[in-house]
Amino acid sequence: MKKKDDALKRCPWCGDDPLYVRYHDTEWGREVTSDRKMFELLILEGAQAGLSWYTILKRRDNYRKAFAGFDPAKVAAFTENDIERLIQDAGIIRNRAKIASAVGNARLFLEVRKEFGSFCNYLKSFLPDGKIVVNHWKTLAEVPASSPLSDAISKDMKKRGFKFFGSTICYAHLQACGYVNDHLADCSFR
Repeated sequence: MKKKDDALKRCPWCGDDPLYVRYHDTEWGREVTSDRKMFELLILEGAQAGLSWYTILKRRDNYRKAFAGFDPAKVAAFTENDIERLIQDAGIIRNRAKIASAVGNARLFLEVRKEFGSFCNYLKSFLPDGKIVVNHWKTLAEVPASSPLSDAISKDMKKRGFKFFGSTICYAHLQACGYVNDHLADCSFR
């Protein structure tokens, strides 16, 4: 007997691993309207730099605990002692630069939110006419690692002082938060 979802088509990057499938089917490419969720993705994407997304997804719950439920105000208040504590946390990636950047980025996140009303508004200010970019890729090989849009956002964020948010990470962030829809044309979750 076939499972109910056997007829569903998915983007090939998620394969058949349950963690990736759940992430693809319920989160990836869905528009984020919550700043807290946006901050979560910002921390996780920064942690991913140089690693696989799967590595980070497996540690997501640990990141949630380590980074105060992804509350940007609480993370912005972290001290050097908190950074030292997190470096000892085996449940997350124990990279001093990434951990320190998450704390610094939290402070900058709050500044952007104050300026734009929300971090979501800030990102949307870069979108053409403020609308989500919908691509029509047929194959995974067509999906770029970055774009002029991610270049512009990354450049602005770097100018504001954000760390671990280059154009490639920015593009992955835009895909994750649904501001760039890169589900392939035949994906059931498009």
